[in-house]
Amino acid sequence: MREDLARFSYGRGGERLVATACDEGQPGSLKNLLKPRRNPTPCLIMDFILSGVAACGACLVTNPLEVVKTRMQLQGELKSRGTYQIYYRNVFHAFYTIAKVDGLAGLQKGLVPGLWYQFFMNGVRLGSYAIIESSGYIHTDGRVSAPKTIIAGATAGVAGAVMGSPVYLVKTHLQSQSTASIAVGHQYKHQGMSHALVAIYREHGIQGLWRGASAAVPRVSVGSASQLSTFSAAKELVVDLQVFPKDSWLVALSAGMISSVAVVLAMTPFDVVSTRLYNQRVDQRGKGLLYKGFTDCFSKTLKKEGLTGLYKGLGASYFRIGPHTILSLFFWDELRKLYKPFR
Repeated sequence: MREDLARFSYGRGGERLVATACDEGQPGSLKNLLKPRRNPTPCLIMDFILSGVAACGACLVTNPLEVVKTRMQLQGELKSRGTYQIYYRNVFHAFYTIAKVDGLAGLQKGLVPGLWYQFFMNGVRLGSYAIIESSGYIHTDGRVSAPKTIIAGATAGVAGAVMGSPVYLVKTHLQSQSTASIAVGHQYKHQGMSHALVAIYREHGIQGLWRGASAAVPRVSVGSASQLSTFSAAKELVVDLQVFPKDSWLVALSAGMISSVAVVLAMTPFDVVSTRLYNQRVDQRGKGLLYKGFTDCFSKTLKKEGLTGLYKGLGASYFRIGPHTILSLFFWDELRKLYKPFR
């Protein structure tokens, strides 16, 4: 019997069932189409939560490297080579120096805001990308499209950068704080994340909490575009080469390792500029005393320190961003696999 109008009914568990006009026995019949329509909201929320948790797991391992990277990027700020004292000769010397002078706890400075930053920023960034990816946008004729993944990664990165900017500001301040004998960059006197957020808000208002966002947006968008586009392409390549079984955890790990190299090379100059903008001294109105903004910082660094100034701390950047990229993408991919049966 042909149904002339769409009908609604309810299942035993109270699920809303949707039917369309169709003939019973056809592929689109009432019998085949009478299925529960699930609310997509919980799945979307879980995409963000799983992404944030994956990034936090990586942060626990890599935060000491973030401290080292921050110090090396601030060392010799706007000074020509040979005109400033070098406290940190390389990554390993920086580790030793910080641990010796500030203690082992000094290597975990900024961990709390670091975890919050990863949860908010990467939760939004990776969660947004996961939604875009699952919608099929990044594929063309069943294959990963480089232009689409770059656009999707950059868009997701912008959203994450804006969301996480206030805690990144505090994280940078706390990680640069050190004993006077090895101090580099401007030294803030925050007593912790909450104290820093309140102090910045009271002195400079809500805008002060987003100071440095002009650098965070290009930094994260470039890093996100290079990371997610190379990760998606590398996963596809590894599967095509049949190096590992399609569902093996080694696929995501290998793709993350490939992606980490591209991320560090693309992101380091933006990372240096971002660190310096966030950490610079400001006047009573909250305006920077060294740099007016992203372009000013970039050009001044290039002029005073040369191209090597924009890649200052490159080794530290890889030791930090590399493992963080590998671990966060690996955890993210595996957590999504574990959650997939529950969708």
